[in-house]
Amino acid sequence: MQKKTYEIEVGGKLLTAEFNDLAPQASGSVMLRYGETVVLVTAVMGQKNVPMPYFPLSVEFEEKFYAAGAILGSRFVRREGKPSDEAVLSARIVDRTIRPLFPAHLRKEVQVVVMVLAIGEEDPDLLGIIGASLALGVSDIPWIGPVAAARVTRAVHSDVLEINANYSSRTEGATDFEVLACGRSGSINMIETSAREMDEATIIAALEAAAPVHAALEAWQKSIIAERGVPKRAHAEPQFPELLTEHFATAFHDRLYSTLFSGTTGKSHLYTLKDEFVASCATSLADLTPALCADFFEHQLDQLIHKGAVEEGKRADGRPLDAVREIFAQAGGVSPVLHGSGIFYRGETHLFSALTLGGPDAAQLVDTMEERDAKKRFMHHYNFPPFSVGEVGKVGGQNRRMIGHGALAEKALAPVIPKAADFPYTIRLVSETLSSNGSSSMASVCASTLALMDGGVPITRPVAGIASGVMFHNGKYALLTDIQGPEDEYGDMDFKVAGTSNGITAMQMDVKIEGVPIAILGEALEKARLARLAILAAMTTAIAAPRRTISPRAPEIVTLQILPEQIGLVIGGGGKTINSIKADAGVEEITIEEDGQIFITGRRGTAGIAADRIRALTRRYTVGERVSATITKLAPFGAFAKIDAYNDGLIHISEIADVHVDTVEGLLIVGETLPVIISKVENGKIGLSIKQADAQFYTTRTQP
Repeated sequence: MQKKTYEIEVGGKLLTAEFNDLAPQASGSVMLRYGETVVLVTAVMGQKNVPMPYFPLSVEFEEKFYAAGAILGSRFVRREGKPSDEAVLSARIVDRTIRPLFPAHLRKEVQVVVMVLAIGEEDPDLLGIIGASLALGVSDIPWIGPVAAARVTRAVHSDVLEINANYSSRTEGATDFEVLACGRSGSINMIETSAREMDEATIIAALEAAAPVHAALEAWQKSIIAERGVPKRAHAEPQFPELLTEHFATAFHDRLYSTLFSGTTGKSHLYTLKDEFVASCATSLADLTPALCADFFEHQLDQLIHKGAVEEGKRADGRPLDAVREIFAQAGGVSPVLHGSGIFYRGETHLFSALTLGGPDAAQLVDTMEERDAKKRFMHHYNFPPFSVGEVGKVGGQNRRMIGHGALAEKALAPVIPKAADFPYTIRLVSETLSSNGSSSMASVCASTLALMDGGVPITRPVAGIASGVMFHNGKYALLTDIQGPEDEYGDMDFKVAGTSNGITAMQMDVKIEGVPIAILGEALEKARLARLAILAAMTTAIAAPRRTISPRAPEIVTLQILPEQIGLVIGGGGKTINSIKADAGVEEITIEEDGQIFITGRRGTAGIAADRIRALTRRYTVGERVSATITKLAPFGAFAKIDAYNDGLIHISEIADVHVDTVEGLLIVGETLPVIISKVENGKIGLSIKQADAQFYTTRTQP
């Protein structure tokens, strides 16, 4: 094997890039090591242009169980199938980072594959980004990298920022926030953040902490690329003939301007004008291809929307730059069958979210390369049917965009979800996008918050989200709040920020340009904060706080705590006891944790019945406790008595009176119930005393 390695210290740990001949037919490849985590990243570009209106980039993140030293957990299938949600999210992070750095008009297929060969304590998603940057950088694929990545976290009750914390340091509840930031040349071009209601200044501090790491990684990569890189394949940007420019200027420039800034929402009216322009070119400029004419129109539209925002303060729908569209919020009112529901409008973006509550056994079992046999009790799923954008297409199933948007909203809501100890339900939210015109993912956060409160889930505070944009033109810029339509499609940034009145819970940013300076992101965060507060105010007019009780259609859960050594008693041989309790009480499920915590899920009071059975079964009696006992059997040394459905005790003959008693015959009667005191509890055996409960018992019974 031929190989050469390059090293750099990042976050106090050694990052190694190894260039070898493992994948010699790829356009570029590199193997990265960070701790015990190893990834192989390859990049390949096709030879021919493909007839697509966009750049055909695909990023695949391949997780294999062998990387964790494990065999796939399925009983019948031991071969990996479709990518896990975690792999899809990692692939999207790589895609969003590298995509803006390709030529805008590149139409050759490019595929980047990140193969996780081994996984230790270090997260492979960072290596996927840096590896993709190096593989593309040394290849002949047109690309203007390199780009760097850093994860910044802060442990709870700490003021110290940590770079690239490992899995052990990032367990649930261990950190205040996690900011994954990518960038180059001092700017940021991708952000993925989860936070526990953090203020904007703290998030900016995290981005500033990532900047020197980016600079060091960028310089390191440039030195490698200078040594190993090959010339880039020629790529010519489309040249627009002067006749085409004149035709547009004469007949369509003013029409496009007036149409774009007519105050109309959406993009359909622009598409109509575009079709008319392309048709006019076919008549007046027959030697030009329709594709070239369409590209020219898109280029002019892009220029006009930027110029309008930056130089004239104009938006396509006529709003001020920092205005939020009209809000409508409704909690419930759809059907009593639903455990909770929310409807949220922001302009033409309309979301419906439904809440379903289940018992602990309804939690999702997570079995991936990174997590084995984990349980997930809170889930948010996002759907985007084609009719929401006035199109015809496939309905059902999940694509990468839906998985990504669902995960972002889930991340935004997770910090306000009550702990299992306080609210032991499995919580599932499903958001249906019924109309989309800008940032349906943030609208799903709002609709889901309404559904949670309608369903009586005791969230700590409502959560709302907003998407902001930026337009750069001639060295100036303009920030836009609540982007929609053409601003979303042609703008330079999509910056989604979700949070409560106290702070940020989730952020996601991607761009169409090389990057955005941190100072501008700070301004965008402040505008997003003000917009978020306005949206929260509108939402709380629909429902001010979670309802006091959950839906009567939702299951009821009773929680018990028993001693761990009593678990076997409750389960019984072969599950006989617990199955009997479930059948007799009519409950849906009984979940027993290793620490002895029991969750009983039922309906219409059945959980309480089962709980009483288990309480009686596991009751621990204490010496001195007064109870009632029913005599079941007499013996020469005393009598046996039942004190509840599961426990018996012995009334020794010496515990009947303070005087000597020769026999219990004629003194005690089988079937009678007497007050007794628990006199002894040893090794599961219970002693009972009549004389301690009733000093006159013997005298009364022996009187003539």
